[in-house]
Amino acid sequence: MKSSSRQIGLYFGSFNPPHIGHMAIANYILEFGPIDELWFVVSPQNPHKEKASLIQSRTRLEMVRVAIGKFPNMRISDVEFYLPQPSFTINTLVHLEEKFPEYEFCLIMGMDNLQSFKKWRAWETILENYKLLVYPRPGFDVAELAEHKNVELVDAPLMEISSSFIRKSLKSKKNIRFFLPPEVVAMIDEEGLYL
Repeated sequence: MKSSSRQIGLYFGSFNPPHIGHMAIANYILEFGPIDELWFVVSPQNPHKEKASLIQSRTRLEMVRVAIGKFPNMRISDVEFYLPQPSFTINTLVHLEEKFPEYEFCLIMGMDNLQSFKKWRAWETILENYKLLVYPRPGFDVAELAEHKNVELVDAPLMEISSSFIRKSLKSKKNIRFFLPPEVVAMIDEEGLYL
């Protein structure tokens, strides 16, 4: 990475919903990693995920917005809302580089994503041109690509929480408020989401 330009870590996800695992990882990488800012890039449709289980994109964007609040150097990006669907990371990266030539972008991902990285569109181009900050995920060993010069393993805490667990729990009316930022809990309650 060029140390002269502002380093932006892009944390892509459906955030369906954003939970304390997402927030803790983001917080850790921002404070202990090599980035100046972290952008949550909310994906309207991930090409590797079932669209049926996703709630409305704008609602997920708003949940991330309230989860971040005024936390310094974290922001939200709806860039993929304006790009062709489904969202391919390479297209988003090219678009962001054109729009913000003064920034240098890197990707934040879990080891699970690094394991399946070769299935991504233009993965070799991404790997050669961008730094990947990879955090551990339960049940995923270090991927072979971890040896690459542009891959940096981040010693973030291991988070065993998933959005699918949260959705399932909410559907069966479990009280799991400590798994979510309080502002997200309030929004889910108010709008009756995931029931």
